[in-house]
Amino acid sequence: MSDLQAGRFASLTPLLAPRSVAVIGASDDPTRIGGRPIAYMRAQHFAGRLLPVNPKRETVQGLPCFPTIAALPETPDVAIVAVPAAFAVETIAALVARGVKGAIVLTAGFAEMNDAGAAAQAEMVAQARAGGMRLLGPNCLGLFNARLGYYPTFTASLETGFPLPGRIGIASQSGAYGTHVFAIARGRGLGTPLCITTGNESDVTVGEVIGWLAEDPDTDVIAAYAEGIREAASFLAALGAARAAKKPVVLMKVGRSALGQAAAQSHTASIAGDDAVTDAVLAEFGVVRAESTEQMLDIAYAATKRIYPAQNSLGVITVSGGAGVLISDAAEALSLPMPEMPQAAQAALRALVPFSAPRNPVDCTAQVLNDLSLVGRFAESMVADGGYASVLAFFSQTGGAASIAPQLRAELDAVRRRHPERLFALSVVADQARVRAYEEDGFLVFEDPSRAVAAIAAMGRFGAAFAAPPALPPPARAAVTLPAATPSEAEAKRLLTEAGITCVPERVAKSAEAAIAAAEGLGFPVVMKILSADILHKSEIGGVLLDIRDPAAVRAGFETLIARAKAARPAAQIEGVLVAKAMTGGVECLLGVHRDPVFGPIAAFGLGGIFVEVLRDVVFRRCPFGVEVAEAMIRSVRAAPLLLGARGRPAVDIAALSRMLSALSVFAASAAAGPAGARLRAIDLNPVFALPEGAFAADAVIEIGE
Repeated sequence: MSDLQAGRFASLTPLLAPRSVAVIGASDDPTRIGGRPIAYMRAQHFAGRLLPVNPKRETVQGLPCFPTIAALPETPDVAIVAVPAAFAVETIAALVARGVKGAIVLTAGFAEMNDAGAAAQAEMVAQARAGGMRLLGPNCLGLFNARLGYYPTFTASLETGFPLPGRIGIASQSGAYGTHVFAIARGRGLGTPLCITTGNESDVTVGEVIGWLAEDPDTDVIAAYAEGIREAASFLAALGAARAAKKPVVLMKVGRSALGQAAAQSHTASIAGDDAVTDAVLAEFGVVRAESTEQMLDIAYAATKRIYPAQNSLGVITVSGGAGVLISDAAEALSLPMPEMPQAAQAALRALVPFSAPRNPVDCTAQVLNDLSLVGRFAESMVADGGYASVLAFFSQTGGAASIAPQLRAELDAVRRRHPERLFALSVVADQARVRAYEEDGFLVFEDPSRAVAAIAAMGRFGAAFAAPPALPPPARAAVTLPAATPSEAEAKRLLTEAGITCVPERVAKSAEAAIAAAEGLGFPVVMKILSADILHKSEIGGVLLDIRDPAAVRAGFETLIARAKAARPAAQIEGVLVAKAMTGGVECLLGVHRDPVFGPIAAFGLGGIFVEVLRDVVFRRCPFGVEVAEAMIRSVRAAPLLLGARGRPAVDIAALSRMLSALSVFAASAAAGPAGARLRAIDLNPVFALPEGAFAADAVIEIGE
C-alpha cells in the first residue's frame, strides 16, 4: 500500500497508514489503554517512529518519552489520544496547533453518554476541522493495519494472535464487534490485515472507511458492520467507489427491530433510517447484506477468489440425493438458478452410470467412488455441457477420507484448472490440513452445503452489480418551489401536473351549480371529494362520494360533502368540491415519496389495497431516477403479474406508469434540493389507475412540514 494513496478518501491516509505515531497518555504498562498500542507496535515492528507523550515519565516501554505535544522532536502524522475525557478537548487543541493531521481518540465519555459529553465532542470536532485534522472516534477501539505493523488499538483480541496476511478489510462502527469479527476470521484462516473502528463517528464515518478501502490497491474485499448511517453522502460515494473498483462489500447492518434501533442510538448515537430504505440503497450499489457474522465471513471468504459471475447459475454434483434436495431448496430461496443439464449430456452420463440421476443436481451416487475417474467426467460434463457459472460438489466425509481424498482432489482439480473462470465449491468434512489443500487448489470449502449456496449466490449478486451499465440519468428539472404549507389536493395536482404526472380529469366547484356543470363536462359517472388543505384524509369523514350518475345526485352530493366537512372539521378552510371523472378497469397502484432522515427523498411503488396494507408488497428507491429504473422497480414487486396480464387480464401501460414514477422521483428530488426542501415530508399518489393505455393519479397529497 502506498502511504501516499490518492483519491477522494485520501484524507484518511495519515490515520490509517502513517509514518510516525504519537501516543498521548502513553503508559509503561503494556496492558493499559495507553500502553497496549505501543506494546503491539513494538512487537510487530512498526516501520515508523513511535513518540510517547507523558509528563510523568522520561521513558515508556524502553522508548524516549516527551512531556508535551509541543516538545515532540517532529510533527507526527497521527496521534493516539488515551487521556481522560476531561483533558481530551485541550489535547486536540494542542495537536491542531502542532499541525498533526490525524487523531485517534480512544477516550470514551462523550456523545454516547449525555448532553455535556456531546458538547465536548462537538468542540473537539470543531477544533479538528479548523486545523484540517481528521478525527477517528471518540469512544472507539482504534484500528490496525498489520501490513505496516501499525496497531493504534487497545483490543485484547491481539493477545491470542495477530492478523493473518490477506486482502480483506474490516470497517466497523463498533470496536468490540469489529475485533470480534477479526478474531473469528483469524480462527477460520482468513486474512484481515486491516480493521478500522469508528466509534461515535464525530468526524470519520464508516462510509469514509469503506471508501478508503475501496481505493486501497491492497484490499480486494470489504466486510463492514454498521448500527446506523450517520452521513449519507460519503456512504453513497464509498459504495459507488467500491462498485466502480469491482470490490465486493458485504455489510451487516443491525437495528432492524425497534429494540435494536434503540440500542444503536444509545451505543453510538447513530441515526438509523428505515430498514427497508437501507435494503434498497444497498441493493442499488450491489452491496450484499449479511444476516450473521458467520454469513458475512462466508461471503468475504468466497469473494477472495475474485470470481463474480454476472449471469450466475449453479450446477451441483453429489453422492447424496438428500443433499441435492437440500441444496436445491436453498438455491430456490435465494433465486439462484439451477437449470437442468442438456438432454444429450444426461444420456451420456447415464451411459457411464446407469443408475445416476443426471438432471441437476447430478446425483452420481456413491458408486463412482469405486472408479474416481468418473467423478472427473461427471464434473467436466457439468461445466462443459451444462455451462454452469458455479459448481458445488457434495462429497461429505468421503472428501476427507485418506483412501479417497487424494484421487478425488486430483480429478476435481483437473476440471477446475480447465475452467479457471468458474467458481468451484466443495462441501466436505475433512481435517484442517486437507481442507487447506483443497483451498490451495482454488476451491471454496464448506461443511454445510446451505452456507456454500448462500456464498455462491452472493458472488452472483456482486457480479451482476459490477457488470450492470450505469443507469441513465433522469431528465433535468428546474428547482421546485414548495408552497408554504400543505396544499389542497387540487393545488398538489397542479404542481405534479407541471412535473409531468398525469392526473384524472377533474374540476374544482365552489357551488352545486358549478359541480353540475363540471360533471356534465367530464361525463357521468363522476367522483366527488371535499377540497380542503386541512382535510387530507377525506375518506375518514365521509368526504368522498363514488359513482355519481346524474345532476340531482351531484347537487345532493355537494351539499352532503360540505355538511360533513363542517361537522367533522369546523375550523377547516373549505375550498369547495373536486369533481373528477370516474375511472374503471385497470389496476390500482400506489406511488409515493417519503423523506428518510438519512438518505433524503425515497420513492415507493406498490399495488394498492391489500398488497400495500396487508402484504406490504412495496419497493423503494432513492430519488431521482430515470424511466428504466422505474420500470425495473415496477416489475420487481411480487404482484407484478397483475400488471403484466396474468390470467387473461389486459396488461397495463407499464411505460406510462414508469414515466409517472420517474417524474415523481425527479419532482421530489428537485423539491428537496430547493431552499425550503427540508420541509417536504411526503408525497402520496393513491390510487393511481394503471390502464391498458395510460396511468392516471386519482388522489394526491403533498405534505409540507415545519
